[in-house]
Amino acid sequence: MPPAVGEGLAGSELRPRGGRCGSQAARAVSADVAAETTARSSKRSAPGSRRFEAAGQWALLALVTLMSFATRFHRLDQPPHICWDETHFGKMGSYYINRTFFFDVHPPLGKMLIGLAGYLSGYDGTFSFQKPGDKYEHHSYMGMRGFCAFLGSLLIPFAYLTVLELSRSLPAALLAAALLTFDTGCLTLSQYILLDPILMFFIMAAMLSMVKYNSCASRPFSAPWWFWLSLTGVNLAGALGVKFVGLFIVLQVGWNTLSDLWHLFGDLSVSMVTMGKHLAARILCLIVLPLALYTATYAVHFMVLNKSGPGDGFFSSAFQARLAGNNLHNASIPEHLAYGSVITVKNLRMAIGYLHSHRHLYPEGIGARQQQVTTYLHKDYNNLWIIKKHNTNSDPLDPSLPVEFVRHGDIVRLEHKETSRNLHSHYHEAPLTRKHYQVTGYGINGTGDSNDFWRIEVVNRKFGNRIKVLRSRIRLIHLVTGCVLGSSGKVLPKWGWEQLEVTCTPYLKETLGSVWNVEDHINPKLPNISLDVLQPSFPEIMLESHMVMIRGNNGLKPKDNEFTSKPWHWPINYQGLRFSGINDTDFRVYLLGNPVVWWLNLLSVALYLLSGGIIAVAVQRGARLPAQVEGLSQVLLRGGGQLLFGWMIHYFPFFLMGRILYFHHYFPAMLFSCMLTGVLWDTLLRLCAWSLASSALARGVHALGILSLLLGIAYSFYLFHPLAYGMVGPLAQDPRSPMAGLRWLESWDF
Repeated sequence: MPPAVGEGLAGSELRPRGGRCGSQAARAVSADVAAETTARSSKRSAPGSRRFEAAGQWALLALVTLMSFATRFHRLDQPPHICWDETHFGKMGSYYINRTFFFDVHPPLGKMLIGLAGYLSGYDGTFSFQKPGDKYEHHSYMGMRGFCAFLGSLLIPFAYLTVLELSRSLPAALLAAALLTFDTGCLTLSQYILLDPILMFFIMAAMLSMVKYNSCASRPFSAPWWFWLSLTGVNLAGALGVKFVGLFIVLQVGWNTLSDLWHLFGDLSVSMVTMGKHLAARILCLIVLPLALYTATYAVHFMVLNKSGPGDGFFSSAFQARLAGNNLHNASIPEHLAYGSVITVKNLRMAIGYLHSHRHLYPEGIGARQQQVTTYLHKDYNNLWIIKKHNTNSDPLDPSLPVEFVRHGDIVRLEHKETSRNLHSHYHEAPLTRKHYQVTGYGINGTGDSNDFWRIEVVNRKFGNRIKVLRSRIRLIHLVTGCVLGSSGKVLPKWGWEQLEVTCTPYLKETLGSVWNVEDHINPKLPNISLDVLQPSFPEIMLESHMVMIRGNNGLKPKDNEFTSKPWHWPINYQGLRFSGINDTDFRVYLLGNPVVWWLNLLSVALYLLSGGIIAVAVQRGARLPAQVEGLSQVLLRGGGQLLFGWMIHYFPFFLMGRILYFHHYFPAMLFSCMLTGVLWDTLLRLCAWSLASSALARGVHALGILSLLLGIAYSFYLFHPLAYGMVGPLAQDPRSPMAGLRWLESWDF
C-alpha cells in the first residue's frame, strides 16, 4: 500500500537527494515547504521505518527479477529450429569458435559474446545455420539462447531501479517493470540468438549507471561516484560495440554530462580547480575509457578471426594478406608494378571484386558488339591482365631490356591475358547505367586503337611515384573520352553471367567504385618480397573495417518474404514480424508488442507532453503551486524529462535514415516509453489522490489505480502470450483459431 499522499510527497518526492534532479527539485520549493519536508522526513527516518522501506524495495526487486527470469526462460528451447535472424548471428558465433573471418554490418562485441556463450556451453561451432526452419538436432544451442535470455531478463530490474532512482516511488518502479515483463515483443526478442537483447542490456545498464552517478553528485570523487561514472563509460562502450545505434545512448549521456557541467560552472562555490577535476574525470571515464574498450573489442576480433573466410572479398587485398588460408597470406610477389607484369586489379568498393573479361560478347543492341568486361568476386584466370606501354609492342619481359616501372601519370594499355584483347572504351552507352560509357575488350593479339589507352593515376600521390602492389590506390582515366574506369555495382542479366557492370564514367568525382588496387603481381624479372611487410597497421585495419560496415549498412536490402516497416508504424504497433512458421502446421512465433502496453505507452507520451507543458508554463509564469504538487511537478519534469529525451533520441533519428528498417529497431525506444509510463501514471494518480480531502481515500485511489493498471497489463499478456511462446493450428484469419478475436488490426499477420 502506498503512503498517504501528503507523507509520500514530503518524505519521498521532495526529500533532497544527492542526484542533480533531486537537488534541483529541493531548491525549487520555498523555505516553508523545505521546513515542512524536513519535519516530515524526520518522522519517517526512524531506523525501523527505514529498514522496513529498504526491505520493501529489495523484496519488490527480487519479485520483479524472479518474474522477469521466469517469463524469459519459459519454453526457451522452443522451437528447436532456427528462427529469423538466428541464421545470421548463430552462424557468426560459429565463426568465432572456428576463428573464421566474416563480414557483418554491426560492430563485433555482440557476436563475440554469442560465440563465447556457445563455446562455454559446449557448442562446437559445426552447425551450419543455413536458413530459418533448419532443426538444431543434436547441436547445443541452449547456451547461446540462454545467454541472450539472461541479458534480456536483466532489462526489467534495470528499469525498476532506474525509475526508482528518478522518482523515489516504488509504485512507479513496479509499474514500469510490469510493462516490460508483460510485453510480448520484448519477451520474444529476448528468447533467441539475436543482438537486440545484448544491445538493450548495455543501453539500460548505461542509463541506470548514469542516474546512479547523478545521485552521487553531493559526494563527488567518492568511491561510489567513481564507480558509477566508470561503469557508465563501460556500458557506453558495450552499447556502441554491439550496434552503431548504441550511439544514441552515448548522445543521451553526453547531453546529461554537459548539463551537469554547466550547472557546476554556474555554482560559484565550486572553484575552477575543482571544475577542472570534474571535467577531467568525465573525459577520462566517458570518453577515454569507452574508446579504449571499444578499440580493445576490435583488437580481440581481429586476433581471434585470423583464418580466411566468407568475409575476405569485402576487404582490401592488403587486409586479406593477414588471413591464414588466403592466397595472399605469406605470399611473395614483386613490390612495385613494372611493364610486362601479369596482374589482377581489384575494385575498392565493397563486394565489387576484380576487373574481369571473357570471350562472350555484348548482345546485339547493347552498345558495340565487342567482348564483355565485368567485375567478378572470385579468383579466376579471366581476371589476369598484362600491363604494357601504350606506344610499343616490344616484349617488356625480354631479358635484354631493362626493367621499367610503371609510375603515376603514365599512359598504359591493359591486355587481357586469356583473350589478348585490350581494355577499351568509347562513346557508346553502358549496358545498364545511363550517361556512362561502355567498357569492352577490343583488338587482336594486343593490337587495337587509341581507345585502348589509359592514364594511370595514384590517388593522393605525386607524378613520378612508383605504384606499390596492394597499397597504392589507383584510377584509370581513358585518354580519348576523359572518363574514369569504375563499376556501378549493378548486376548484369544472364547474358552477362550475372556479374557486375563495368563502365567508364564521365563524372570525374572520386568514388570507391572508380578506385582500384593491384593485387596479384607476376613478373620474373623482379625480386619478390614477403607481403607481410605490406600488411596494414591496426589503425588502418580498424578504419577500413568501419568504412566497410558503414557502406554495408547503407546497402542493406530486405530478405525474401520479409516485411520491412516505417518508423511511424512502430509506436502504434501497426505491423509485426514473423519469427517462425507461415502456415497452420508450423510452430508460429510472431514478434508483436502487447497492444495494451504499447498503446498505453503512446497515450502516456501524449499525456506527458500535455501535462508537462501545462506545468512548465505555470512554473515559468510564476504560479505558486502547493507543496505536494510542486514536488510531483519536479519529479515529472526532471525524471520524466530524462526518459522522454531517451525515447525521442532512440526513435526520431530513424526518420532520417535511408537504410532499410525493421520493427525491432524501435525496441530500445520502447524501453524508455515504458519507464516514462510508470513515472507519469504514478504521478497523475498521486495528483488525483491529493485533490481528495481524506488521507485514507487518497491512499485507496492511488493503490486502486496502480493495481488496475497492473492487472490490465497482466491480463493482456495472458491473452497475447501465444505470440511469443508459439502458436499451432488455424491462423488468426480463421474463425476457428483461438487468436481470431485478438486480431485487432488487419495489418497483424499471425
